[in-house]
Amino acid sequence: MAKRRDRAASTGGRFWKLTGMTTSIATRVAGQQVRGWFQSDQDRQASREELMRHIGREVAATLGQMKGAVMKVGQIASQMQDVLPREISEQLAVLQNASAPMPFHVIRRQLEKELGAPVTERFADFQETPFAAASIGQVHRATTLDGEPVVVKVQYPAVKSSIDSDMKHLKRILKLGSLLRVDERALDAVFHEIRQQLDEELDYHREAENLRLFRDFHRPDTDVVIPKVFEALSGATVLTLSLEEGTPLDQVNDDNGFDQDLRNRLGERLFDLLARQIFQLHAVHCDPHPGNFAFRPDGGIVFYDFGAVKRLPEEDVALMATLTDAALQQDWARLDQALLEIGARRADTRVADSFYDAWVPVLLQGVADTPYDFATARVHQEVVKKARATPWEDMLKFQPSSRTLLVQRVVGGHYWTLKNLGVASALRPRLRRILEERAA
Repeated sequence: MAKRRDRAASTGGRFWKLTGMTTSIATRVAGQQVRGWFQSDQDRQASREELMRHIGREVAATLGQMKGAVMKVGQIASQMQDVLPREISEQLAVLQNASAPMPFHVIRRQLEKELGAPVTERFADFQETPFAAASIGQVHRATTLDGEPVVVKVQYPAVKSSIDSDMKHLKRILKLGSLLRVDERALDAVFHEIRQQLDEELDYHREAENLRLFRDFHRPDTDVVIPKVFEALSGATVLTLSLEEGTPLDQVNDDNGFDQDLRNRLGERLFDLLARQIFQLHAVHCDPHPGNFAFRPDGGIVFYDFGAVKRLPEEDVALMATLTDAALQQDWARLDQALLEIGARRADTRVADSFYDAWVPVLLQGVADTPYDFATARVHQEVVKKARATPWEDMLKFQPSSRTLLVQRVVGGHYWTLKNLGVASALRPRLRRILEERAA
């Protein structure tokens, strides 16, 4: 009975916390609209930007205190610059940092429920302090009864039951006061895609299947390291994997044995691997968080966390290949048609070639025929600057496509990976080769 009351209180606490945030934001939006009646255009814009920053801070502060789907969706939203006002997405970026761990007695209960026995009967050693904590689960080091070092990923309890309520509240917040730059149908499609991805991430049986799929695909790649699954120590909410160690991204530098040539090689290899996943495997590891990758001085790349994997229909892969090739060839008519077919451009609009003339070179500058220095890259700043200078009616001709949302997340995330590695390489020939292999 006590557990039931605790669960009810927790569920009720989530509801009231999210409801309070929604009410507070709605009140501020209404107040800003009223003030706008008496302001100049310049003051109205400044007031709106301040409102966006406040909303971003309030959402980030609230979601940062919570586990589960709502924080995960907030993390994804922080990377949706094409959906959210910049001021909000910037504030939500704080959610990318590791969250506070859950008490071990909660984790122990979840472990023993899933594995059907006390922890001491399943593991020779289990470290109670996690070495990683995230939105929907945390990871502990352990040793099997056979003496093998492993990592154990444990899902927080009651995450699944909160998804619908969490997403309903977050969607309502994002729609308040017409904060979004997309129509209702596009937003619904985006949230449907996020919901589907969350369902898959919460199913550790599915993640185990993903690990096997990628291990098989990359078996010939001796420099790719993917953990193996310990089936007998895994289930729907617990996943036990081989311990595969490497150097974290923020420590990949000369002092740790990673000179410029090696960093270039690692960046090129990572670029190749992700392109091959998209265009050959038709499935992509789509959580580009820096903690999901590690690097080795021998040129090895370790992939972690295969909960976020997007399986791509052949039709979508074909359109992405067309989009990429058309952009490289500067074939704006073919590019425009592919954007329309994949749902990234509104059907009731027309886009001038001059728009693509101005935008595509900015977006593709990192994929060049000559070495591009990612360490000094400012693509992210140039995009923001260009968006501010572009007429609003032109920007509104485009919208996020649910079919490319997670792949775009990968591309955007690994721009930062290459930048943090300090890669200086010519990537366009590598991309052309992979597209040619697909077409052959």
